[in-house]
Amino acid sequence: MKLWQKDGAINKEIERFTVGKDRELDLLLAKHDITGTIAHITMLESIGLLTSQELNTLVTELRSLYTEVIKGDFLIEDGIEDVHSQVELILTKRLGDVGKKIHSGRSRNDQVLVDLKLFTRTELREVVELVIPLFNELQKLSEQYKNIMIPGYTHYQVAMPSSFGLWFGAYAESLVDDMHSLLAAFRITNKNPLGSAAGYGSSFPLNRTMTTELLGFDDLNYNVVYAQMGRGKTERCVAQAISSVASTLSKLAQDVCLYNCQNFNLIKFPDHLTTGSSIMPHKKNPDVFELIRAKCNKMMALPVEISMITNNLASGYHRDLQIIKESFLPVFEDIKSCLFIAKYMLENIEVNAKAVNDEKYKYMFSVDVVNNMVINGTTFRDAYKQVGLDIEAGNFQPLEDLEHSHEGSMGNLCNDRIKNMMEQIMSEFSFEKIDVALANLLDMNIDN
Repeated sequence: MKLWQKDGAINKEIERFTVGKDRELDLLLAKHDITGTIAHITMLESIGLLTSQELNTLVTELRSLYTEVIKGDFLIEDGIEDVHSQVELILTKRLGDVGKKIHSGRSRNDQVLVDLKLFTRTELREVVELVIPLFNELQKLSEQYKNIMIPGYTHYQVAMPSSFGLWFGAYAESLVDDMHSLLAAFRITNKNPLGSAAGYGSSFPLNRTMTTELLGFDDLNYNVVYAQMGRGKTERCVAQAISSVASTLSKLAQDVCLYNCQNFNLIKFPDHLTTGSSIMPHKKNPDVFELIRAKCNKMMALPVEISMITNNLASGYHRDLQIIKESFLPVFEDIKSCLFIAKYMLENIEVNAKAVNDEKYKYMFSVDVVNNMVINGTTFRDAYKQVGLDIEAGNFQPLEDLEHSHEGSMGNLCNDRIKNMMEQIMSEFSFEKIDVALANLLDMNIDN
C-alpha cells in the first residue's frame, strides 16, 4: 500500500530502490507516528473534520496500537511503504472508512517531520540523562584523586605538573559545554512542524497551536516553507551536538589508551575489563576505549555527511532527505552505548599514585622552580635561563611542595562551580512539560 498510489502497478525495481531502508528504520518512529496522529485527529475534530464519536473510536484504537508498538508487536508488512501507510492501513482494516480520514490536512512530509522531531527529542533526552551520570562520576574521581599528581604533556612531551583531579575534572567541564550544544539542539528540535503539510500549508482551518500544545512542543515552526526546510537542518544541528559529546569521549578514550600503556603507567583497569592477545600472555588491552574512540570519531563525521546531502537542495521537499535517516536514526544508540560504557569503565579505574616518582618526570617541575625564583626577586627571564643551565649541567633540583591556588588549578579545582553550571543548563530542558502533555494525550478522556 502506498498513500500516493492510484491505479496501476509500480515497477518492482523502482519500488525496491525508492523505499530503501524505510520499513526497517520506520519501526523506530512508530510510536511517535501514532502520538502525532492522535494529536492531529484531536485537532481535526475541533475544526469539524471528524465527529466526536469518530475521534473517540480512532483514539481508542490508536492507543491500543501504541501499546502494541511498546510490546514489540507492531510490524510494517511486506509491500507497505512506510510507518505512516501501515498505521493508516491498520486503522482502515480494523475500523473501516473512518481510518481513511486521519490524513486530512497533512502530508507525509509534515508527518515524517513530526515523527522525526518527536523521536529526536526523546533520544536527546536519553543522551542527556546518560551524560549526567558520566559527569558526576568524573567530578567524583576529580575530588577523590585531586591530590595525586601526574605529568602534564604538550607535544607528547613531559611539560608541567598536573593531577588526576585536573584530568578527570577537565572532561567533566567539557561535558558542560557539550550540554550547551545538546540544549541548543533540543530547542531547535522541540518545535512543531505539523500542519505545514507538503510545505505550503493547507486550505483547511488547521489549529497548529493546538497540536503544538497537545504534543508538548515549546513552539511552532511557523512558516510552513521553513518547516520543510528544517528537514535536514534539524538533523545536522542535532548531529553537531552529538559530535560535540563524541569529541569529548574520543579525547578521553585516547588519553586512557595512552595512560594505560606501560610507557606511561598512570592508570590501569581490572583484568576482567580488558582483553588479551592470542599469542602474548602479558597483554591487557583497553579495547573498550579503542572502540569508543573509533565509534565517536565516526559520529563526528555525521554533520558533514548531512551537510553534503542537503547543502545544494532548493527549498521544498526532496527524496534525498530520506537518505539522512539511514545514518541519523542509529547514531543515538551509538552515543548512548559509549556514554554508558565509559562511565562503567571509569567506575573501575585504578590510578597510580606514585607515577610522578619516576626520574623521567623530574623536569616537569622546572616552571615551578622558575616561578619560585621570580617570587624571591629574580626576573623571569634570568630565572628561566638559570634553570635551563642547571638542567643542562645536571644540577636541577625539583621543588618538593607546590602551591597552585588560582581558579581551576590543581589546588583550586572549582568543581562546585562546574557542577552549578551543569545544573543551570539542566534546568532549561522542558522535559516535565513534555511528560505531562504526552500523558494527557495518551490517557485523556475524549468525552470530557
